[in-house]
Amino acid sequence: MDEPEDTAPVRLHADAIGESVVERACALVCELALGVMLVVIGVDIVTRSLFNFSFEISDEIGGYMLVTITFLSLSVCQANDSFHHVQFVQSRLSARGRALSNVIFDLLSLAFAGVLLWQVVRLVLASWRFADVAPTYLMTPLWLPRLALVIGTAALCFSMLRTLIAHGKALCRSGRNAGGSHGS
Repeated sequence: MDEPEDTAPVRLHADAIGESVVERACALVCELALGVMLVVIGVDIVTRSLFNFSFEISDEIGGYMLVTITFLSLSVCQANDSFHHVQFVQSRLSARGRALSNVIFDLLSLAFAGVLLWQVVRLVLASWRFADVAPTYLMTPLWLPRLALVIGTAALCFSMLRTLIAHGKALCRSGRNAGGSHGS
């Protein structure tokens, strides 16, 4: 016996919206940051092993690169539908219920990301205004690595907005399909 479409199992990555130029740029920067981190840590390992000397910067630069990768990868994960989902709830909903659930979740997530963006912008502006620098050999102006938080969170908001639009269209389609089946 065929299952009705409304109770079909939820497919993994069915809601992936694909990568735009923003997500591709973020992915590229993440790859570059990973390369920088590998080179800096590799050089530090070699200099410590062979010359018993360290530049004392690998922890700092590695930390900055890790933050960059973390925040810039958020939009890439959103576009590729790589975040965790509560499947045991979603699988019990009708197609329209899943679409509505996705839209509500997207709205809440976008609101949270918007508040996060607002706060990290305030953090970067305060770092700039007060000329905060890292208490390390590099004395890195802290607004510079914190800028990755702003760019990554703004890219996440962009990707969430794209996802919300796609889920909104799916909700409208499911409404038309549900409305059309009542007339048969």
